[in-house]
Amino acid sequence: MSKANYIGILSWAVVFGVAMREASQQSKELLRTLADITSKIVEWIINLAPFGILGLVYTTISGKGFEALKSYGMLLLLLLGSMALVALVVNPLIVFIMLRKNPYPLVWRCLKVSGVTAFFTRSSAANIPVNIKLCRDLGLNPETYSVSIPLGSTINMAGAAVTINTLTLAAANTLGIQVDFGTALVLSIVAAISACGASGVAGGSLLLIPVACSLFGIPNDLAMQVVSVGFVIGVIQDSCETALNSSTDVLFTAVAEMSTWPKEKRY
Repeated sequence: MSKANYIGILSWAVVFGVAMREASQQSKELLRTLADITSKIVEWIINLAPFGILGLVYTTISGKGFEALKSYGMLLLLLLGSMALVALVVNPLIVFIMLRKNPYPLVWRCLKVSGVTAFFTRSSAANIPVNIKLCRDLGLNPETYSVSIPLGSTINMAGAAVTINTLTLAAANTLGIQVDFGTALVLSIVAAISACGASGVAGGSLLLIPVACSLFGIPNDLAMQVVSVGFVIGVIQDSCETALNSSTDVLFTAVAEMSTWPKEKRY
């Protein structure tokens, strides 16, 4: 941990989780309690983040002037553009491959109903009732969406993966680190897997950035500076991230079930 070997930590965590299947119920309850305590501590830290952000912005502007805000704006535009690409190009392509129909009516409906609400709540968990109602309106099987929607709110974190990837690559570019295709692919896989464990609190995905930065040998202190930059743009970034996460939950639930329907019945 002191050397920030996050990949090793994640690997050990996976092995530990598999082994815990053989543990007693009391041990599992203890571990669940410890996880809840850790999440609460993380929530406290994130709630204090605005004070640190205030100091960061003050230091940056006092040293570099308002011109420094331009860099934050460009980074935010890059993040939002990447999320828009996933929501409006990648997801529709997946829907088309599965359903062989124009994907945009379903995509737009999920974004309008689920995405807009999630944008303002900034919580996939809080958006579960909205997604369940939308699934019901789409005529989906309750036995399917009653499982997939709560599960998706926990592990389906497309927006978080985009955030982790983008900020890590931005850090590598700033430090002059060359990133080849293979390394970028590994980063994408690590980000996608790490995002599944993102904390449910607002800004939780940012705390996984040091894991991705460790792939490039970026020191922990610099990685945390990247996290602080993420908090600066976090209000808009996190809202859009949650909108993508939550709308994708219901979209993929619908696609998985509709792919088994006769073509004329699909939305």
